[in-house]
Amino acid sequence: MTDGEQVAAGLRAAVPFVRTLGLEFLEIGPDPAEDAAGALRAVVRLPDAEAIHNHVAGPHAGAIFTLGETASGAVVMAAVGHLLDRAVPLTVRAEIAYRKLSLGPVTATAWLHRPVAEIEAELAVGGRPRLETPVRIATADGVVRAEMTLVWALRLN
Repeated sequence: MTDGEQVAAGLRAAVPFVRTLGLEFLEIGPDPAEDAAGALRAVVRLPDAEAIHNHVAGPHAGAIFTLGETASGAVVMAAVGHLLDRAVPLTVRAEIAYRKLSLGPVTATAWLHRPVAEIEAELAVGGRPRLETPVRIATADGVVRAEMTLVWALRLN
């Protein structure tokens, strides 16, 4: 597993759009709320900024999507960042359901429940592991405004 601060710094450096949107990495690491061994969680915040508003003064749908994808990418990198010399994670599928209008800052929480050892074992035999990450996007009052599912594949270098 890769340290959460390293993941955040790496994403800020490698993905200019993360900096453009001003995304804030609040948490990346083991999920304290999960009983499953090895479950990981990433929490990323999109601050409220007029530059990313839509026509109703809330965050643009594209910014919300990027927030969720970034949280998902952070949790994936926490799990497999130490394998980047052998494989690169690529998003192969993403779905989003916008549930309610968002106003103000929004926070995305992404989870990965697949054990890292299982991912490593599949990669070791030449497989292309797939990692599914559910994401919830909520406003400060805790109301879920959107839900996503992203699937990542590890491609051997």
